[in-house]
Amino acid sequence: MDAALRWTSADLEVMPDNGKRYEIIDGELYVSRSPTYHHQFACGRIYRYLDQWSEETGSGEANFGTGVIFADDDDVIPDVAWISRDRLRQIIGKDGHFHAAPDLVVEVLSPGSANERRDRETKLKLYSRRGVLEYWIVNWIMRDITVFRRKGKKLKQVETFRSADELTSPLLPGFKMSVKSVFNTYAEYSNGSSENGRSDL
Repeated sequence: MDAALRWTSADLEVMPDNGKRYEIIDGELYVSRSPTYHHQFACGRIYRYLDQWSEETGSGEANFGTGVIFADDDDVIPDVAWISRDRLRQIIGKDGHFHAAPDLVVEVLSPGSANERRDRETKLKLYSRRGVLEYWIVNWIMRDITVFRRKGKKLKQVETFRSADELTSPLLPGFKMSVKSVFNTYAEYSNGSSENGRSDL
């Protein structure tokens, strides 16, 4: 990419407050529409599990929708993040944003090939090079969660947890999450929906 065309965090300050999500990865701007009910349901359930476990153990804190400013040209908004208690003060800035990698990042896929490519490829590379220890990609259509864990200098795929599984992690000792309970069972995704195959901006 031409350096003259690189977007920065300063550009995000003047973006309209229109419900869309604006992120910058390696100087490229990514714009997503407002999330769906299914997407937010999964985010809320995962946050609830992480928050409850964090309160019980005192090990850290879960949060959702908080900006992570790795650098001027890497400025993103993970769906859910978890940060250990020891690192929280080190990475949170006076502006209320994170300025280094959370221990765990969770992204819930939105419909459309462009959105899926962003989370499975672009953000995976970003979180890998920026030091995230574990990355969960949540697919509410297929009802599974793919886990990437740091192996040396890179995040490597280690397991895909499916609906009948219970998700655990060595990063979160004693943590258990029923994968089935993460996904809404009352408003099933329809293949005939207008969302199917839609590629957001």
